[in-house]
Amino acid sequence: MHVKQFLIGAALFGISLSASNCTSSWANSLKSKLSSKTSIQCTGDNQRWSDYAAPVPGAIITIGEENDVAKVIAAASKANIPFLIQSGGNGWADTFTLDSNGIIIDMSNLKTITFNKNKTQVTFQAGATNKDVIDAAWDNNARVSASTCNCVSVLGATLGGGLSRTQGVYGLNIDNLLSLNVVDANGTKKTVTAKSNPELWWALTGAGANFGVVTSATYKSTPIPQANNTAWTGLLIFDESKLEDVITAIDELTLEPEMQMDIYFTANPATGLPAVLVLPFYLGSEEVGREKFASILDIGPLADGTEVIPYNTWNSAGDAFCTQGGRKPSYTTALKTMDPTAWRNVWDEYTAFFDQNSEANLTTILTECYSTAKTAKSVTGTGSSYPFRDIKCYAITIPWYTSPSLDSEALQFGQNIRSYLADTAGTSSPSSYINFAHGDEPLSQIYGSSLSKLQKLKLKYDPQKRLNQWFPLS
Repeated sequence: MHVKQFLIGAALFGISLSASNCTSSWANSLKSKLSSKTSIQCTGDNQRWSDYAAPVPGAIITIGEENDVAKVIAAASKANIPFLIQSGGNGWADTFTLDSNGIIIDMSNLKTITFNKNKTQVTFQAGATNKDVIDAAWDNNARVSASTCNCVSVLGATLGGGLSRTQGVYGLNIDNLLSLNVVDANGTKKTVTAKSNPELWWALTGAGANFGVVTSATYKSTPIPQANNTAWTGLLIFDESKLEDVITAIDELTLEPEMQMDIYFTANPATGLPAVLVLPFYLGSEEVGREKFASILDIGPLADGTEVIPYNTWNSAGDAFCTQGGRKPSYTTALKTMDPTAWRNVWDEYTAFFDQNSEANLTTILTECYSTAKTAKSVTGTGSSYPFRDIKCYAITIPWYTSPSLDSEALQFGQNIRSYLADTAGTSSPSSYINFAHGDEPLSQIYGSSLSKLQKLKLKYDPQKRLNQWFPLS
């Protein structure tokens, strides 16, 4: 699961654009410069994946043509109006400061996707979700390395690193980027590649939200006939008495390039009660997949729903997570090792929270585990600022409820889980994938060894600190 969009902001001073004066001369003047496909909405809710700590803008500008993004940003920056870019609206961190004095620039309608003639490259706009790109690739007899959650914008996930089921073969999403069309904080458009501006490219590929707004990008693509574009995957359900055996098996399992897996603590789809679910993934046949995951299968699941499925359905098991709304203040821990005792503590904490709060019965602890066979080879000299290429698993605690009165208990629950796992993570220091992080972590935990260089580049590329909504570097 990959949860992420790319966001930017400006200092909270200058012209105010609350809903009451959204029709001000500034807005009217701006509207005259934009295409007829772009609209300015002065009232109405901003729909996001999580309502917890969500930005509440004075207006929402829904972009209809890519060139309008630069026009809006230029006008907002000139008037010192804070702004926030939104595509999928899935980011859950509490680092947002945007309020009714500012605007959201919604790029979710920018969904054009085109492949080159031999299907080795794909260009898509910022509003394209994982599902959009995957479906387009499927229709073009191709495969693109997208992330694991269908409703997340591809670029939103990618600019923070971009985890993918197939990263053992193709690398992280950032490793598949060929070029980026970027608007800077002043509204200037530019095309950035690793060769044209290696310094800015490095910053964008891992900390992109702090350095610009990417309106479209060109990726690598692999031509593959639909008949061959399949994988073996599906849910395995285990009794909680097998938890230690499952965790030990995952910890000891070396994920080869074609392998990936998730483990869930969530409600059993059949009973509604807490259960241990495992989702193995093998880029190949069922026979070989079962061989590679034999250590998990031999534990004896209560149910085995695995099968060979087509590329355009690989993410279907996680579609329930795409439900918008509700409060989901999530926490994460990056793991190189998984300790059975720690995970028993996590299970006990999870079931207690689940049992005591009936409205939180969608609460889930999701752990995504990936092959590092390709990504870990590039830990140094990668050409990208993403710092955690040798991490095997990413645990995400997702309290899911509706009432703000439960916030305090939910936050404590998430912090407790994070603490249990951090103590046995096997890393030299705590680390958190930016797209999964809560927002209370120190920046060194988010940006790792890249932090110092990123902060220096921030002064160069955004001295006015306008791009400061998503884990700001300044």
